[in-house]
Amino acid sequence: MANTTPDISLNDGNTIPQLGFGVFQIEPKDTAEAVGRALKIGYRHIDTAEMYGNEAEVGQAVRASGLSRGEVFVTSKLNNGFHRPDDARRAFDSTLAALRMDYLDLFLIHWPLPTRYDGDFVSTWKVLEEFQRDGRARSVGVSNFQVPHLERLAAEADVVPAVNQIEAHPYFANEEVRAYGRAHNILTEAWSPIAQGKVLHDPTLIDIAGQLGRTVAQVVLRWHVQRGDIVFPKSTTPSRIEENFRIFDFELDDVTMDRIGSLDRGEAGRQGPNPDTFDYVPA
Repeated sequence: MANTTPDISLNDGNTIPQLGFGVFQIEPKDTAEAVGRALKIGYRHIDTAEMYGNEAEVGQAVRASGLSRGEVFVTSKLNNGFHRPDDARRAFDSTLAALRMDYLDLFLIHWPLPTRYDGDFVSTWKVLEEFQRDGRARSVGVSNFQVPHLERLAAEADVVPAVNQIEAHPYFANEEVRAYGRAHNILTEAWSPIAQGKVLHDPTLIDIAGQLGRTVAQVVLRWHVQRGDIVFPKSTTPSRIEENFRIFDFELDDVTMDRIGSLDRGEAGRQGPNPDTFDYVPA
């Protein structure tokens, strides 16, 4: 299948494929096969994290794919246990070693953890700026940052994050954070884009999908793309991996976009933890 995924521009001059493949909650033993299949279908953007425990298998799949390193956009994220600057430097070295890569296309602070580390995520961010300066991270960004967290970076740091990876889906549009991103040239990456499967049984979405001859997942992913989000759905099912890739040969009209947007439940629709209070650090 030809790669039809558009590349969109980041604020640092680099580009990122708008559709990627996520490996959250994929067991390490299944990761290389799933990523290899995704790359064969045409995905060129893989999103992992140290806390997922499968960086090594992502690297294995990229090497086995026959693609050059420059053809695959690879993202990873800093473990919550390594926010202090020297720990972050060692953790980044470990990530590159696990992937067996010389650089990452994108490296993120996984969570702001405002109740940990004396609330100091700025010093952590400045270490990511180092990685970008030395070329080992082509782009740097954040994940799960709320507007006050982003405002603090704007006031105290030198580099504007290229992306903010946040929970976003029809039940939780997360529009306040997305709006800040639009205003400050920070792209939104949507994790849990189908609300961990919750939206697949929504009557409105089922009706829209039926009218278009598409699956609900395809409709929701298309909604994200038309909003400007970067998405990376996760699956280990071969047919689903392929299905999720087929979202660039149809469009949703304005009425349909509004119907999907009306499903937003605000904070009540959030499926994951709230970044203002989330403080998990792996043992």
